[in-house]
Amino acid sequence: MGLRLEPEPGGDGRSLAELRARWRSASLAAGWRFPSDWALPEVDTVCAALLRRGTAEIPIAGLARARAAAGAGLAETLADLAALHAVITPPGDSGGLVSPDVDALPSRLLRVAALAWAEVAMDKLATTEVIDPLTGLPTASYLRTRLRELYGRPAHQVSEDHTLLVVSVDLSGVTGWSRLTAMILIAEALRVVFDGGESIAKLGPSTVAAAVPRDGRIAAKAVMLRRELHERLSVDDQLESVSPPKIKLVRLPATHDSACDLLQRLART
Repeated sequence: MGLRLEPEPGGDGRSLAELRARWRSASLAAGWRFPSDWALPEVDTVCAALLRRGTAEIPIAGLARARAAAGAGLAETLADLAALHAVITPPGDSGGLVSPDVDALPSRLLRVAALAWAEVAMDKLATTEVIDPLTGLPTASYLRTRLRELYGRPAHQVSEDHTLLVVSVDLSGVTGWSRLTAMILIAEALRVVFDGGESIAKLGPSTVAAAVPRDGRIAAKAVMLRRELHERLSVDDQLESVSPPKIKLVRLPATHDSACDLLQRLART
């Protein structure tokens, strides 16, 4: 069963603006957190479909997608839909009181809205690069995704074409801001050296890595990176006790699952 607008006794004089206003009031009363964000073009599309006495499943799906794109959570999106359902449903035993109830939504409509919302929410999740706020580098989850793309290529031996360049530093002798500064400087050095689209990520509190092509320039890049690291870390007097970062090349394993395990081990070293 879909969502339909029931006619009012004595005729239906409701307008789009009136239906939208009643829906908004019920949604705010049900707990919609940001009143200024409630109105969307898709709201009017839903209202128009209901006033035409048509089914509103397609417009509801469009609204759910728009809510997800705007950052509204699934619970909030469904509560808003329940507010609409309460507004257009005959009062029955409630004595005219509008009482939104997600459990009262028709199951088909609930499924349509939830799937549409999830479609956008999952797409946003998949396309968002998780960034470490300290260094500005992507996190290990980003590198795992990039490696999955490499391993997914047909007739492609990842270990023959790419390798991991891992930089680790012993920060046990420093505390506080000095530890943060060291990682920021290391990340900066990697971005300078690997500026050709290589996938760089922070694996752990003192470890970063880059998936780099085995194109004959790895040794030269490692030398350049060592020089960049020395120049940056030697400037800060608070980092004098820090040993020079270790740079090593790590062969990628045969499968993506094994590569993910490798990243976990490297993060703990």
